[in-house]
Amino acid sequence: MSEEPNKGERIAKVIARAGLASRREAERWIEAGRVTLDGQKVESPALNVSPEADIRIDGQPLPAREKVRLWRYHKPRGRLTTNHDPEGRPTVFADLPPELRNAKAVGRLDMNSEGLLLLTNDGELARRLELPSTGWVRQYRVRVHGRIDDRSLKRLADGVTIEGMHFRPAAAELERQVGANGWVNITLREGKNREVRRLMEHLDYKVTRLIRTAYGPFQLGKLVRSEVSEVPERVIRDQVPRN
Repeated sequence: MSEEPNKGERIAKVIARAGLASRREAERWIEAGRVTLDGQKVESPALNVSPEADIRIDGQPLPAREKVRLWRYHKPRGRLTTNHDPEGRPTVFADLPPELRNAKAVGRLDMNSEGLLLLTNDGELARRLELPSTGWVRQYRVRVHGRIDDRSLKRLADGVTIEGMHFRPAAAELERQVGANGWVNITLREGKNREVRRLMEHLDYKVTRLIRTAYGPFQLGKLVRSEVSEVPERVIRDQVPRN
């Protein structure tokens, strides 16, 4: 193969950008011998290729590369963040416009959570924005049952370990107390599975509503439930970190 080692992009990344798979999936396809470059089987996902390279998966050429697109979506409660659920439960993609049916979600919100969910047509971008190393904070408004003690919220600032799993420091502050319920604003950088709920349960508060209000520089803003808004290209260029 004639590709120069320091030119172009990693072949697994190029496949991910074509929207066929994540970079990890593309690497597995290469290991399985399903990927060829200029008619020769690719041996390593670390191979760099030019934009004009003839890459094929199972003998089929990559589709024409689309421009990278990103959308803000107000996920309602009661929907799973997945393309298909074997149990037949409703998913976020069932109600999305046709052009977003194959989009990748950036991070997840569990079925009973709501708020900002980023969607993209670029698998590599989705993977990059989920990495803790990107440094993007996730912000949430959380309603919990119980009277909030500021001292208990401050315990999260040093990080906590719950059932053997360590959670990085999180900032939590009381927004307001309404009778037996309190609204808490939480900011964290990692976003592990059910992290906000587990942190609140660790403090003996039962979560009754969870809304993600921001992911990195992108805000839920005034999006109504189930509304989708595309992020302008110039904003993507300005806000999304490059490799």
